[in-house]
Amino acid sequence: MTAPLTADAHAYGLVGDGTADDRPALQKLVDALGDATAADGRPRTVRVPAGRYAIRDRPVLWRSGVSLIGAGRGATCFALANPGAPTRPVPLAWFTTAQHGADRDHHIADVTFAHFEIDGSQVETEEYEVLAKGLGLQYVLRGRFTDLYIHDTAATGFGCDFLQDTVVEGVLAERCGRQDPGEEMGGAGIGIGVGGWGPVERLAVTDCTATGNGTNGIFLELQQDDWAPPRGIRVTACHTEDNRYGISDWGADGLLVTGCTMLGNHVAGFDVSAQGTTSVGGRGGIVTGCVIDGNVGDGIALGNTPGPYAFRGNRVSGNGRYGYWQHNLAGGDQEPATDIVLESNDIHDNALDGIRVDAPLHEPAFFGNRIRNNGRRAAPATDGGGEGVHCGPLSLTDENADWLPGGHRGKELTVGDGRNAVVRDNTATELTLAPGRPGADTAWPGGTPAPGTAYRLPDCPAPRTGLTAAAAVAHPYVHGNRVRDDGHPRTQTHALWIAHEATWTGGRVSGNDFGGNASAATRFDSAPSGGRWRDNDG
Repeated sequence: MTAPLTADAHAYGLVGDGTADDRPALQKLVDALGDATAADGRPRTVRVPAGRYAIRDRPVLWRSGVSLIGAGRGATCFALANPGAPTRPVPLAWFTTAQHGADRDHHIADVTFAHFEIDGSQVETEEYEVLAKGLGLQYVLRGRFTDLYIHDTAATGFGCDFLQDTVVEGVLAERCGRQDPGEEMGGAGIGIGVGGWGPVERLAVTDCTATGNGTNGIFLELQQDDWAPPRGIRVTACHTEDNRYGISDWGADGLLVTGCTMLGNHVAGFDVSAQGTTSVGGRGGIVTGCVIDGNVGDGIALGNTPGPYAFRGNRVSGNGRYGYWQHNLAGGDQEPATDIVLESNDIHDNALDGIRVDAPLHEPAFFGNRIRNNGRRAAPATDGGGEGVHCGPLSLTDENADWLPGGHRGKELTVGDGRNAVVRDNTATELTLAPGRPGADTAWPGGTPAPGTAYRLPDCPAPRTGLTAAAAVAHPYVHGNRVRDDGHPRTQTHALWIAHEATWTGGRVSGNDFGGNASAATRFDSAPSGGRWRDNDG
């Protein structure tokens, strides 16, 4: 076979009729172009016209210097399936350390994947298989992944690791991680392993969208715990929605997240923790100019990090638990996080505390934030049933109710047969419910409850504050914040609460507006020790 610089896939045996297995022809073409590139150093391109190209039972082993270009997301589709190999994962393209010996000296270079769709809906392995991805390449140098639509894969959609001098842009990942219940490795829309190239990995993830994926929308994960968390990674202008986590930093250093939206994710909008395979949280990150809104759990969940980390100029609002939650998962780093900065954020209308500190902090700085109208989960316990009660796939309506709008946000609803759902929000008569899992179209396993079904909702917790310290806080700088409630009714009970299990040592608390909360400006169940407290209103 001759090896042109640009090869038309149809001229080399690919059919694209959705019936014929196009994998053997594509593998033969990739091998021929890869051999030619290795011989003369000139990268090649496969151009794939519109059509549906079946890739069955085996992935295509990719070669350095070979690019794959389609005719557009809606035109060129690679349909993955494994009817003859039920135990085998079938990504479109793979090249990995475990299977192929990929490393820094044996890598994929100078490749572009662009303008096509990957449909993973027909891959079903007997047990969950982390490699059942859409794309599964490791150790890529000078790569570009652009304008891809990857959906319904059994594991991660875009699952490429160790990307150096690489751009991932305009990737749409939907409903990936079908076989991941949320507790397995992988199962993300865009999941990128990091650390293989050393302490610097130059990677940009930009203008990507991840919705309804089994675990993360977008995550960076350190792959070996003895590797240095890498710097050089940027996530910009991305959107994550209805995933378990929106964007997660599980082991980078200095991750930059800018201008992103994280909406309606089930556990947290933005997460730093020991959730990853190496139990190493990120550190040194900066999150700026993001909208982190309406997540079922927390807006920002930060833990298992030695610090620093900074959040500046974000809107963190309408989340079903805390706006910002400092915590540590078991098994990860437990040392106090140093130099956590929250600056000029608008943290409002979250169900419980605006900021909750449940893990030790050393020298945190909270300044210039507007922390207002939190504690919206203020409605008392209630129950009902009978006439006027009816359910939809994502709702429960009681025509006889008169609930506080937003007052049940984040509560667990129980219906008569013992099934549970989580309330995303409510009006006076209707509860809006979260899907039962990311990507689902119903909150109800087993079908929608019958009309008149009895239900109950638990009581609201108290206190619900602007800033709660429930762990050791040493030498904090809390200055120039507006921590109050101007809502009707007021639901943020206090501006600042130091819980009985907390210690608050030294530091400075000054120039804050603590007025206008429902109960009092402050509540000290544990007295602060030392420090300077001055010029605080309220």
